[in-house]
Amino acid sequence: MNRPIRSYVLRQGRTTAAQQRALEELFPKYGLPFQPESIDSGKIFGRIAPLVLEIGSGMGETTAAIAKAKPAADFIAVEVHGPGVGSLLNRIAADGLANVRVIRHDAVEVLTRMIPDGALAAIHLFFPDPWPKKRHHKRRLVQAQFAALAARKLAPGGTLHAATDWPDYAEHMNSVFGNETLLEPAPSGFVERSATKFETRGRRLGHPIRDLFFRRK
Repeated sequence: MNRPIRSYVLRQGRTTAAQQRALEELFPKYGLPFQPESIDSGKIFGRIAPLVLEIGSGMGETTAAIAKAKPAADFIAVEVHGPGVGSLLNRIAADGLANVRVIRHDAVEVLTRMIPDGALAAIHLFFPDPWPKKRHHKRRLVQAQFAALAARKLAPGGTLHAATDWPDYAEHMNSVFGNETLLEPAPSGFVERSATKFETRGRRLGHPIRDLFFRRK
């Protein structure tokens, strides 16, 4: 899949000493290096269980909460920013979460190369960058090509759960996913979503929070 336009900017946020230590000491245990071949989740987690991919896990608070609430499922979180990866690694270690792994890489490349078709019970896309200015809309992650890729990676009956606090992006995502022939609207997602810092910020600013649910036919 050729997608030269990135949907994110690698911001130079400050990495704390604890986050840096986690990147050095915990990533070898809980991280998955990017590879151009499909992974075997059964070997990674040592069991056969529903597999969930979270795109853009941020600081990891939602990922950890959902993984703790759903121990019978396995979760792969994809995040490019070092502080967020380090923060999630620390949460995984502190909570003893054996069902979470982290990939620090571009999510589209991870989906394309590392995730086998039909392997996912769910995809979580919580509060992706809305790129609100019209001239930046081409940088939005959710485009027709991405919807087709995501749908292909879901198992039949698998769910795609997206959330945003930008009404314009909500309508855009609803249209794009709704036009993907492999997807259909669903009443709910794989798990109930925990609040994120982006949701808290959005509510404080008076933004309406919208969750979108789709299912692989």
